[in-house]
Amino acid sequence: MKFHLVSGGCGFVGRNLVKRLLSTTNDTLFVIDDLSTGTAPETWLDDATHTTKDDLKIYKSGRFIFLQSDFRKFLRNIIEDSDYINKKYSFKYPKFSDVFHFAAIVGGRAKIDGDPMMVALDLSIDAELFYWVVRYKPERVMYPSSSAAYPINKQTLTDAIALPESEIRFDDVLGQPDMTYGWSKLTGEYLAQIAAKYYGVSVACVRPFSGYGEDQDFSYPVPAIAARAVKKENPFEVWGSGKQGRDFVHIDDCIDCILMAMDNIHDGTAINIGSGKLTSFLQIIELFSKFAGYNPTIKPLLDKPVGVHSRYADMSYVSDKFNWKPKISLEEGMRRVYDGVAKKLAVDVSK
Repeated sequence: MKFHLVSGGCGFVGRNLVKRLLSTTNDTLFVIDDLSTGTAPETWLDDATHTTKDDLKIYKSGRFIFLQSDFRKFLRNIIEDSDYINKKYSFKYPKFSDVFHFAAIVGGRAKIDGDPMMVALDLSIDAELFYWVVRYKPERVMYPSSSAAYPINKQTLTDAIALPESEIRFDDVLGQPDMTYGWSKLTGEYLAQIAAKYYGVSVACVRPFSGYGEDQDFSYPVPAIAARAVKKENPFEVWGSGKQGRDFVHIDDCIDCILMAMDNIHDGTAINIGSGKLTSFLQIIELFSKFAGYNPTIKPLLDKPVGVHSRYADMSYVSDKFNWKPKISLEEGMRRVYDGVAKKLAVDVSK
């Protein structure tokens, strides 16, 4: 049995990773989240029975230990005293084996464009993480970057390309990433490579594209669009023209690829997680409308933030190098989202 640290473990990706590890391993997880955007474990665990010890909540017979805290505060404590956890809680925890780092200021387009300086705090979160990592030396580290790290001039209406990993090279001229979120993730990748090269830490990086899933909150576009379809809104509002496209990949496939990367990448290299297909938001609306059984009029909201025009992954490197491809089709994944949203909204979709 191993002991892993998961920061931001109650956010969308973090909690899906936690649930996967709980169901497929016998390992113990120390999960930290300030719940500023994540949701408490009671809302997503299949069995939320727990005990408490000081400010810890302990689930799953001790296999899931949760601390609600700013991750930076926790890091400062364990940097100051490497045995901080055992001293504070009178437990005898072993050394962390794997570190999964999902703590970040995240949100949809409204957050990225609407409060870019707050999003820039991700720079401090990641810097403090890697400062601790190179001194603590866990067995392995997962750093989730983002497709927002790619140059925005390759994602325009006229110049969009399927983005290969080679578009980002730290030994060459770097393009401009997407706002402060993209800059922070690009910087995090650079720190990951430094940690691997100069300090001998095993680090893997991934660049997820537009991850989605049944338990994503309504501040993200896919569940928000699904909710409008479930309620059969007409006209059907879409941010921008709806012609802007993304590479949608289901969260289950994201978790598969993250774990594969942890097993195979150790030098800080980043790989894409996507389907390799560009899908417009109008196509997503069409799919959800089909599930709902109606044909609405589309109402573009041209005053809303939309980001780049086209962002999708070139998955050839991951496919050729690691023999990995997503398993869940767009229609199957979106159907899961639609049914999940209908359940949340207590709407009977069988009629």
